[in-house]
Amino acid sequence: MPEYLYGRHAILEALRAGRPIEEIQIAMGVHARGALNELLALAKDANVPVRGVTRDDLDRLTRNHQGVSARIREYAYVEVEDLLAAAHARGEPAFLLALDAVQDPQNLGTLLRTAEAVGVHGVIIPEHRAVGVTPAVVKASAGAVNHLMLARVTNLARTLEALKRAHVWIVGVENVPAAKEFAHMDYTMPLALVVGSEGAGLGRLVREKCDFLVRLPMWGKVSSLNVAVAGSIVLYAAKMARTRTNHPLGQVEGADAR
Repeated sequence: MPEYLYGRHAILEALRAGRPIEEIQIAMGVHARGALNELLALAKDANVPVRGVTRDDLDRLTRNHQGVSARIREYAYVEVEDLLAAAHARGEPAFLLALDAVQDPQNLGTLLRTAEAVGVHGVIIPEHRAVGVTPAVVKASAGAVNHLMLARVTNLARTLEALKRAHVWIVGVENVPAAKEFAHMDYTMPLALVVGSEGAGLGRLVREKCDFLVRLPMWGKVSSLNVAVAGSIVLYAAKMARTRTNHPLGQVEGADAR
């Protein structure tokens, strides 16, 4: 079933990533410059049809189209094994992001944008009670989702258990007293970082699968951060730690091997 992407940068990133696009619609009278000019050049190279439409036609899809939309196929999810294979192909310890029932498209898009920026091998999201890859998520991610592999699973807790059997360590982000400060965590091991839902945080079964919990210290008046902000901070901390210490595949520092 086709879906519609909207916004110049989201469509541009989809073209750059080679995502199948069935047709691009351009509002008549829009000037082809900057990102739109590059978008049209890539569409021509990829033999993607471009059709002129009225601005009212695009307004019926969304008010935030920037004069262009694209009809695309549904996002193609992969299997969790594909994410581990990607890490192995790079000769790197696994670096995964798992999201426990994130429901806001803006939050998911922000986390996917950060995940792509720090070079995770893939992202795991639940099939139920969570937002999937929708056009709103693609736009919120600034198109970063087109450069990521996402696995959608029926039971996140069981998936985390399977990752543990594959020698991946599970690190949950949770603002509880028992958690260690995120800056004191060793992120150089094969790792799946788990971020909880808005408000509720990690579910009980998911939390029980975590080998470690980390928290962000708070010095101001508020007691917690937005899930996308907190997850992004820890993703960057993990990436910086892994950049400073380039371990061979599967080597673990600071934790006993499984």
